[in-house]
Amino acid sequence: MLWYILKLLILLPLIALLAWGCLKLAQKMQERAGAGGGSKSVRIVETTMLSPTLKLAVIEFHGREILVSASRTGLTRLAEAPARARSVDVTIAGETA
Repeated sequence: MLWYILKLLILLPLIALLAWGCLKLAQKMQERAGAGGGSKSVRIVETTMLSPTLKLAVIEFHGREILVSASRTGLTRLAEAPARARSVDVTIAGETA
């Protein structure tokens, strides 16, 4: 019984550390794969869940914002408008411009 508890005390943290390392590695690989693609023409601006099977999303595509509903049956375009200007904070020598 003592041998079982000793193995448990050693292996359980080791398995938890291994799982944490795998998650960090997957996160780093995902960031690297997304960053290497260059500039993207499609960007998801915002999403909202309406129900477990229905989601609204605002997608920016070539200077236009498109409102779509995503459900199990597919995507439906609901509305379209010109893209809003993005607010960009520029910090120069500790001051915000």
